[in-house]
Amino acid sequence: MNAVKTVLLLGLLSALLLVGGEAVAGRNGLYIGFLVALVMNFASYFFSDKIALAMYSAQPVSETENPEIYRRVGPIVANLTSRMGLPMPKLWAIPEDSPNAFATGRNPSHASVAVTGGLLSLMDDRELEGVLAHELGHVKNRDILISSIAATIAAAITMIARMAMFFGGGRRDDDEGDNNILGMLFMMIVAPIAALLIQMAISRTREYGADASAAQYTGGPYGLVSALQKLETYSKRIPMDASPATAHMFIIQPFTGSALLRLFSTHPSTEQRIARLMAMR
Repeated sequence: MNAVKTVLLLGLLSALLLVGGEAVAGRNGLYIGFLVALVMNFASYFFSDKIALAMYSAQPVSETENPEIYRRVGPIVANLTSRMGLPMPKLWAIPEDSPNAFATGRNPSHASVAVTGGLLSLMDDRELEGVLAHELGHVKNRDILISSIAATIAAAITMIARMAMFFGGGRRDDDEGDNNILGMLFMMIVAPIAALLIQMAISRTREYGADASAAQYTGGPYGLVSALQKLETYSKRIPMDASPATAHMFIIQPFTGSALLRLFSTHPSTEQRIARLMAMR
């Protein structure tokens, strides 16, 4: 069901891009805006993992680097990847007291999983397994690729909206020679907000999918449920200084906000996630 929702949301984003872009900038303007966004997100797809890991000063974890962390995390990840049919990802530790974790990398063969020091201190082994299974669920479900596609389309919509704002749109009606004012206003005001909301909805859908994968490959939802309950409490006590651009990567929203800001949240509420997990019993 989550996969169907993702496809529908991506289709809605694509339709928004094609209809709005054609209305404002004509076919040539649409092609240019989409091409620029595609190149920008192509680079992001291949290098965003390195950027994100460097942004949070992540340190490699292996038998020779941070061996104490590896002795705890390595066997859990190795066991999970064996069950899930995935290659062993690179492991990283983030020197951060706020408990959190994320996965990155363009495909399962180039995946990385990073955990904060706060997460390792807070979780017991069962809860840690649930968190790591969630992150590996993102890898198995190709969520990074899906997020890149959504970001590409959303960026193209935003770019065309800016073209309309600064250049007044490029399409002329063949019969009357007038600008399509309604289409231009739609792209300037409504389309970027709609694109952002749809992109966030896709991210929330993928979180549910990763939660389900974690429950499936750990034998039940209880480890992840317990981990999410702790994360919800302690992430508020020790907020993380995270970039909004990378918020969607973490297992739990690294910062909180008002009810209006939650509309643009990349994550479902923890209560909703736990309710869905418990329904899987």
